[in-house]
Amino acid sequence: MAPGSKADKKATVDAAAWMFNVVTSVGIIIVNKALMATYGFSFATTLTGLHFATTTLMTLVLRCLGYIQPSHLPFTELLKFIIFANFSIVGMNVSLMWNSVGFYQIAKLSMIPVACLLEVVFDKIRYSRDTKLSIGLVLVGVGVCTVTDVSVNTKGFVAASVAVWSTALQQYYVHYLQRKYSLTSFNLLGHTAPAQAATLLIVGPFLDFWLTEKRVDMYDYNVVSLMFITLSCTIAIGTNLSQFICIGRFTAVSFQVLGHMKTILVLIMGFFFFDRDGLNLHVVLGMIIAVLGMIWYGNASSKPGGKEKKSYSLPTTRQQKHGDDSDSDEKPRLKA
Repeated sequence: MAPGSKADKKATVDAAAWMFNVVTSVGIIIVNKALMATYGFSFATTLTGLHFATTTLMTLVLRCLGYIQPSHLPFTELLKFIIFANFSIVGMNVSLMWNSVGFYQIAKLSMIPVACLLEVVFDKIRYSRDTKLSIGLVLVGVGVCTVTDVSVNTKGFVAASVAVWSTALQQYYVHYLQRKYSLTSFNLLGHTAPAQAATLLIVGPFLDFWLTEKRVDMYDYNVVSLMFITLSCTIAIGTNLSQFICIGRFTAVSFQVLGHMKTILVLIMGFFFFDRDGLNLHVVLGMIIAVLGMIWYGNASSKPGGKEKKSYSLPTTRQQKHGDDSDSDEKPRLKA
């Protein structure tokens, strides 16, 4: 296959992966918002546990059909991933409860600088000036869209910090595990989804009761709410899978930067389906700034030097130099 056709094929697959993630992510947010706002199912952590339980069933079926090949992931690596992932979910829910919506959004935006820091420290990634500026423009645009009232307190700040760092570590670890152990997205989900489902379904009801003072087993289930829960769990399969695909193909930073397109789409969808007054001039301005930043980031990071690993040249030792001199001295004698 010619280099050009390979690049075109990769670009097509990359675009399809992003669209898959955007569609499923926006879809699940809209469904969950309807489930929680309209039908009062406010048990977010338990619902996430159900999402991973459904994803586990999907991986088991695919394994039985032979679409997922056996793979190995050390228990210690799995344990670290589960800790990061579950602290991310719990931290986000607690942060939303203890902080204003404005500070919660600022915390979510700070995941990009944290993800950049992780790549710089662990992967020795170097960002060009244009790449850094484009990330900053995205942050400004999304901030204009979403940040309104900003108030912070000590426990809210701690919860937000835990949420930000654990989320950034979890997303970095997805990329790291896929590369180190040559795992596909399906393989990694097959290892992580059962453990996340088990832990969240155990912890979730207690955490949700603490956050909402309502018991999930006392919820007034009906046909419509069960239909929305089932729909949410079904879409979650695609959301979980597409997240692993995108982070595996790209990096956690790219996933976060371009992932803010989902934030903009959610705002637009929310305007059409829920809050007609939510879309005003400064929100539209923020969207435009964020989209320009994403386009700039895509262009800047794809250029040579836009985002690359630092290369270190090995120092030439005196012994090596002496060896080279000896070689140069020996060559004339061999000719003689």
